[in-house]
Amino acid sequence: MIYIELLIVLLAIFVGARVGGIGLGIFGMMGLGVLVFGFGLTPGNPPIDVMLIIVAVITAAATLQAAGGLDYLVKVAEKILRKNPAMITFLAPVVCYFFTLFSGTGHIAYSLLPIISEIATDSKVRPERPLSISVIASQQAITASPISAATAALLSAELLGDKGVTLGNILMVCIPATLIGVIVGAIAVSFMGVPLEKDPEYLRRLREGVLDAEGKSEEALSPQAAKRAKTSVIVFLIGVLSIVLFGSIDSLRPTFTINGEQVKLGMTQVIEIVMMSTAGLMLIFAKADINKAVKGSVFIAGMQAVIAIFGIAWMGDTFFAGNIEFFKTHIEQIVTQYPFLFSVALFVMSVLLFSQAATVRTLYPLGIALGIHPMAMVAMFPAVNGYFFIPNYPTVVAAINFDRTGTTRIGKYVLNHSFQLPGFVATIVAIAVGYLIIMLM
Repeated sequence: MIYIELLIVLLAIFVGARVGGIGLGIFGMMGLGVLVFGFGLTPGNPPIDVMLIIVAVITAAATLQAAGGLDYLVKVAEKILRKNPAMITFLAPVVCYFFTLFSGTGHIAYSLLPIISEIATDSKVRPERPLSISVIASQQAITASPISAATAALLSAELLGDKGVTLGNILMVCIPATLIGVIVGAIAVSFMGVPLEKDPEYLRRLREGVLDAEGKSEEALSPQAAKRAKTSVIVFLIGVLSIVLFGSIDSLRPTFTINGEQVKLGMTQVIEIVMMSTAGLMLIFAKADINKAVKGSVFIAGMQAVIAIFGIAWMGDTFFAGNIEFFKTHIEQIVTQYPFLFSVALFVMSVLLFSQAATVRTLYPLGIALGIHPMAMVAMFPAVNGYFFIPNYPTVVAAINFDRTGTTRIGKYVLNHSFQLPGFVATIVAIAVGYLIIMLM
């Protein structure tokens, strides 16, 4: 029966991933219905805290976009990249990494990818190299961002929050681990493929005039709009830094007396309060258009993530909680002896779920039940970035489309695409460095 239930879970994930968007959440909920009504499993815990954190963070990020803050950040990035065009393969992923780190969403890469492609092409650098590692950098930074949905899920009380793991612990391990992974990935891709001027597809498009078909257009912000955009960026960064401070210094968070016990305000509530307040401050001081915020790409993508996590994570929690004794009996010993195998499971699940936060919510309860050390699970956190494996994630598809030279591509056998090498290198190095850090700690 357990194997049949697992088949239903995997089928719901597969169909939902094929449908895309909110389909992942819808079919996840259908799978949950089959498990509950058909097999009699007790419903697990819906990821309410994670969903509310995503709503709060996405509201702030969408307001930042509506105020012109994201566009301003992209222009700053463009200036940095254009000053050092020959170093585009190393600078581009670092810029994408830090933009994602501070915004909490990898979707900011959409704005940077066409700039990276254009600068690489003009500099005669094979665009596949900076584009592929930049997409991977935007994914890796999610597991190092203090305000990402994945980090919030990991820090929630029912996962590592009750195990003595703080936001400071996670950032101390994951920021250097993922950043080093990205840099090593950039070194690896600098040798990938033939030079641009020798690439057959690029030469064909050059002969046919395809590369000259697209003109370059740039719309300058008015002084007033630029001022509002800068203000929104400052407010947003203050909000992000506030969360980092609250998470790193426990004494900053207020303590309440509940049923005679002293209880400190949790980081879940801190993130929700600070991010929603940040959105409010941007509405006041940056004059952001609230109607524009809810129609922007950041808000739409974020709400899709909420629905996806609602269905998939609840289904996964129900399946694993209902069969926890089976998993503990059959795999507890091997996972305890070889904890890195859990990171393989995280990677495979992230390939299926296309969401770091959903992967955390689905598998980390199992890791806790198996007795894996909490800090070891922090070191394995970058393993949830496996959704580059199948080349249908939006940022992957966008990078392929933005490369007018045709060097960034999906191979003949689908899986032999431009993102496999940098993805595996960055992920494996990040996990290895994470383990080294926790050993030193």
